[in-house]
Amino acid sequence: MNPKLIPWIFVWIWSTGFIAVKYGLPYAEPFTLLMYRFMFTLIILLLIIKYKNSPWPKSKLGYFHLLIVGALIHGIYLGGIFQAIQWGMPVGISAMVIGLQPLGMALAAGVLLKEQVTMRQWTGLVIGLIGLYLVLFDKMDLTSEISFEGFSIWAVIAVVVSLFAISIGAVYQKRFCSDLDLISGTWVQYFSALILCILISVFFETGDVAWTRAFIYTLTWQVLALSIGAIFLLMTMIKHGAAANVGSYFYLVAPLAAIQAWFLFEETIGLSAFFGVMLVSFGVAITSSKQPLKTIQN
Repeated sequence: MNPKLIPWIFVWIWSTGFIAVKYGLPYAEPFTLLMYRFMFTLIILLLIIKYKNSPWPKSKLGYFHLLIVGALIHGIYLGGIFQAIQWGMPVGISAMVIGLQPLGMALAAGVLLKEQVTMRQWTGLVIGLIGLYLVLFDKMDLTSEISFEGFSIWAVIAVVVSLFAISIGAVYQKRFCSDLDLISGTWVQYFSALILCILISVFFETGDVAWTRAFIYTLTWQVLALSIGAIFLLMTMIKHGAAANVGSYFYLVAPLAAIQAWFLFEETIGLSAFFGVMLVSFGVAITSSKQPLKTIQN
């Protein structure tokens, strides 16, 4: 696969995640849904590992780092989003909060990895953030959602925790897990997330699932496209690119989701949303540029 295509394929698949959550939650509680998602994912990944004879980590420390990343990126990040939507937070609002992730990732990379974040990258990140808000502005009810009518403060806390989890987890992955095998390493990460979801499901949820055709379809998509396809692409991007550049592609998720909603559900895209999409694309292009500019000193 052409490496230049990986970010764009990843963004399209990742943008379907919020829609898949919305389809799946009527049939199962958040962490119960994730529990089954991770169980089936682990089975498929194990078959791939056996076929490719992928090496397992050689040290206990390697396993430890993978378990930490798995709990952050897969367990807490996804669980927080699922729970926030379950508690009534609109998909658009949750996507807007998660849209702050590139800034958090760039900041975490500067602090934890001592990566030099250039003025060009910071400029692109800010432009992309402005574009993201413009894209979602048409979907917001300023009289209700902004004042948190319809969902509790706990939903806000859940999605903010998700934001920190994906930002720190991606940087931790680059710092401690870059040299580990991608496939077997992902299996260990999902195993960690599965244990977390089982514990939460057992103690805080009923565990009931309505095995309808719609639920099976959305679970299949979440397993094959999101948990296997998109995550492999994300880990490849993290392994071969600077953390700030990888994070900038997340800006494209919300605009692409809006475009898909317009195409599939005839949702209109206003003038502000159109300009938002243009700003997001411009911001990603700036952030991903490798041309050197003056570096911001810590």
